[in-house]
Amino acid sequence: MKRHGLIVFLVALLVLPIITIAFTSCAQKQEAVKAAAPAPTADEAEKALAAQLKKAAADAEAKRKADLASWQKELAEKRLAAANEAAMAGRSAFENEHVRFDFDKYFIRVDAESVLRSKAEYLKANPKVTVEIQGHADERGTVDYNLALGDRRAHAAASFLISLGISSDRIETVTYGEEKPFDSGHNQIAWAKNRRAQFVIISE
Repeated sequence: MKRHGLIVFLVALLVLPIITIAFTSCAQKQEAVKAAAPAPTADEAEKALAAQLKKAAADAEAKRKADLASWQKELAEKRLAAANEAAMAGRSAFENEHVRFDFDKYFIRVDAESVLRSKAEYLKANPKVTVEIQGHADERGTVDYNLALGDRRAHAAASFLISLGISSDRIETVTYGEEKPFDSGHNQIAWAKNRRAQFVIISE
């Protein structure tokens, strides 16, 4: 038994150096292969650098285009918002500025002419807009009389617009007489506000 163990020990002593030498030789061969690999030539290095520069330039151009597209989109949105705001302001001014009349009269006053000219310019700038002109009177007088007076006031305003080049097809008239006062008061100030032609956009 002791003899058998001695034999195994002697074999191990002989084999271990052989294995060590084999591994060392393999590692040396790998290092030799790496050392033998040719270093990049100047031309190859230049090409690699050129490729890197080209990629960097392409990335920069892509970013520039993306930034430009984003800026253009933002600018277009701002312009649209401004245009919508201006359109709303123009519409509001058109509808909220009334033509006033003297007591028991329906002729167009001098101060009302500038109001109507402004409305005509708006209609010319917005050719799809059609408008309803509503004639109103104050509470004095009979219901029938005030309805007739409101009708004459609406038609007087419409005729003035037509004389400025606005097609009659774009204008409708209606009278409310004293039925829809702008001011519910019962005094001269309220009555002056209620004697009016009021403009309402009905399509655009």
